[in-house]
Amino acid sequence: MIASMARVKAKTNKLNSMDRSEIMRRVRSKDTTPELVVRRLIFSFGYRYRLHRRDLPGKPDIVIPSRKKIIFVHGCFWHGHACKRGARIPKQNRKYWEQKITRNKELDKKHRAELKRMGWRVQIVWECEIRNLKKLENRMVKFLSDSNA
Repeated sequence: MIASMARVKAKTNKLNSMDRSEIMRRVRSKDTTPELVVRRLIFSFGYRYRLHRRDLPGKPDIVIPSRKKIIFVHGCFWHGHACKRGARIPKQNRKYWEQKITRNKELDKKHRAELKRMGWRVQIVWECEIRNLKKLENRMVKFLSDSNA
């Protein structure tokens, strides 16, 4: 019985705590690939922006002060998107991850509300949306050119 439980545990937890810690240490909050894709796209339209302004709620990824526009580039997993990747919760330490992602979603909502009260227009780009660049480009053009977006 104990031997079979050990085999099951070995199958579910393929990484030891040191390896997992190293992987988590490498997860970045700034300059992620999806963020860089969005930044290059916006720059190619001729817009100039500021990054991660600490004086604004949520330290937005991209701030275009001249248009009062803000773009958050969210990772699907970390911010609980409804896509396949965002809906997946790790089996190990499930309660911790559910609480963490729920808290992230609550903070995202709070920050968006604060920014809107301050007169900013907010757009969220999800990591999974980066795959369809044409659709993303159309969405960004509409958001950035529309004064009421």
